[in-house]
Amino acid sequence: MTYIIFGDKGSGAFSAEAALAEVGAPYEFRTISLDRNEQRDPEYLKVNPSGKMPALNLPGGEIITESAAILLTIADRHPDAGLLPPQASFARAECTRWIVFLASEVYPMVEISDYPHRFVPPLYSGAREPESDEAKALKQRAQERIRERLLILEKHVAGPWLLSSGFSAADIYAAMFSRWRNTIGKEWLEAGHIPKLLAIAKAVSERARIASVGQRHFGGEAFSSAIPFSARKGRSSSASYISRMMSQPPTNSPFT
Repeated sequence: MTYIIFGDKGSGAFSAEAALAEVGAPYEFRTISLDRNEQRDPEYLKVNPSGKMPALNLPGGEIITESAAILLTIADRHPDAGLLPPQASFARAECTRWIVFLASEVYPMVEISDYPHRFVPPLYSGAREPESDEAKALKQRAQERIRERLLILEKHVAGPWLLSSGFSAADIYAAMFSRWRNTIGKEWLEAGHIPKLLAIAKAVSERARIASVGQRHFGGEAFSSAIPFSARKGRSSSASYISRMMSQPPTNSPFT
């Protein structure tokens, strides 16, 4: 039976689709256009009353929402794919820790960074432009918080993947967040603050089953475009880049 993902290209639906592709499960992707505000359509609100994406229709007909819950559900339902470390292991707890960290500490700031006008008065009325002084200040603070949290995660990358135990669902999730350039700030990303996370994102994009998913969501270069040119130049594969970056502390990190 087939899973059904509700989402849009470049959205949080990437993590769900990448996980399903990695485990080899059949699925259908139903586009809910953010540009057309289709997440607020009555039909979609029947799927997810919060009007957010992604949502996942399980083969049995049940609906799961929240990207972290969807990711963990897929991993649990397909244990042979190894998206989660062994049950009750420290690695399993660590994997869950970082997925929850991104979902709780970073994701709320993503919405504020992308749509700051939703959070300054008059709320949702359309009377206040997204570029108002209040919205700009709020966007800046949200970006700062995202960067602070990503620097924390950067410091804990074991290498070559996030966990010392190897590739996991946490790598898929971290890769997605690092690819939202407009949300985080292109110049900040290209300045080399999180080289280890960007190396993980590139490695995720090169996995055989995920590569086409990354290209569809984020374009022809997938995740590699987030890595500064100076870091990519002369490197034949992500493996050598990751190896070099694991020995370096995060640039300009307040946590080192």
